[in-house]
Amino acid sequence: MAEPARKTPPDVPVYDPGVVRREYRRQRARREARLRRTRERRAANVRFWLIVLALLALSVYLSIAMWHQVQRLFGL
Repeated sequence: MAEPARKTPPDVPVYDPGVVRREYRRQRARREARLRRTRERRAANVRFWLIVLALLALSVYLSIAMWHQVQRLFGL
């Protein structure tokens, strides 16, 4: 009597090297994108604080210059 053909159990995954390579590339691209976003966020934060510092220094300079002009003009 003939035996039925053996079936692979449903929980055994089928190995496909193409899928593995694509998934590896996709994960690497996600990791690189995450690192790029982190670097860009850090650079934007540094630029923001440099501009704030420059504006603060400019306002202090202008305040001192105006105070000296007022003193010279009104003799305070």
